[in-house]
Amino acid sequence: MASCFKLCCRKDSDRKEHKRTTWRIFSLKELHSATNNFNYDNKLGEGGFGSVYWGQLWDGSQIAVKRLKVWSNKAEMEFAVEVEILGRVRHKNLLSLRGYCAEGQERLIVYDYMPNLSLLSHLHGQHSSECLLDWPRRMKIAFGSADGIFYLHHHATPHIIHRDIKASNVLLDSDFQARVADFGFAKFIPDGATHVTTRVKGTLGYLAPEYAMLGKASESCDVYSFGILLLEIASGKKPIEKVNLTTRRTITDWALPLVREKRFDEVADPKLSGKYVQEELKRVVLVALVCAQSRPEKRPTILEVVELLKGESKEKLSNLENDELFRCDSPLQEDSSEFISEEKDLKEVKQVTGSGGEVTDGSK
Repeated sequence: MASCFKLCCRKDSDRKEHKRTTWRIFSLKELHSATNNFNYDNKLGEGGFGSVYWGQLWDGSQIAVKRLKVWSNKAEMEFAVEVEILGRVRHKNLLSLRGYCAEGQERLIVYDYMPNLSLLSHLHGQHSSECLLDWPRRMKIAFGSADGIFYLHHHATPHIIHRDIKASNVLLDSDFQARVADFGFAKFIPDGATHVTTRVKGTLGYLAPEYAMLGKASESCDVYSFGILLLEIASGKKPIEKVNLTTRRTITDWALPLVREKRFDEVADPKLSGKYVQEELKRVVLVALVCAQSRPEKRPTILEVVELLKGESKEKLSNLENDELFRCDSPLQEDSSEFISEEKDLKEVKQVTGSGGEVTDGSK
């Protein structure tokens, strides 16, 4: 595993090929000092991987430090993958790597601190009551997230699939510019490959069905997840919501019937109080639903998504609106999340997917 880490993090000679890379190796002592010994008051969030802490370096710059909870071969691999990918990519809509620390069994990744935390915190969390996400900011976040994914799919070498696009992994800087983050589950796609078969990792409600059930990860899986994210941005709803004690409903199950009846205003987040551009809302919701179709061959590429979101082609928008998916006489698509829309706990879901991978519950 040590050799894998060295390979993934590259030696200094390899780094010369990536002149834009500016990250460095931090000492554990330096990060202890920056985070006040990882004080609880500095904690920004916590997940299955561990915790993220706010910190301040000696020069006054603010950082976020992801500290792996428990060292293991699997954690070491995910740590190495994230450092490797973040060390390769540079884009205004991807979270930048400041550096890392690997001392003993401590594994820490250092990023730029994002003052407005995550999209999740504004839609469903600690900032949701403040209503800071007006419509222009939501559109800015949608565009930025799409551009970041587009870079991963088309400009990174080799191409990268994220595998965990969701609201908590879209961070927001001081200007509410979106930064797609958390590349621990990301995969490189070899040239000429359409997909890679792998263990399922991700979050319920965002997982494309072919990936959740068969482990087939592709760029189209990220498009599916992004479609769910778009619906979340427009509606303020969670990807999965409990209807009652025994039933859960996906966001697509809720939105598609409304869209087929042209009731777009009922899809809009009530927190917007009707203050949005109707044509933009319509465009975002249509793009979201066509991305989140259960059949991957029906989904657009992320390049097509960017073009549609920006409304650059009236002909393509017209074709989108007339897509058979939105015809009232068309049968509803197969439930793309059938295995999670019923009352099943996380253990049962893993049995259905047969993955043994890491799957978290997007309804929480």
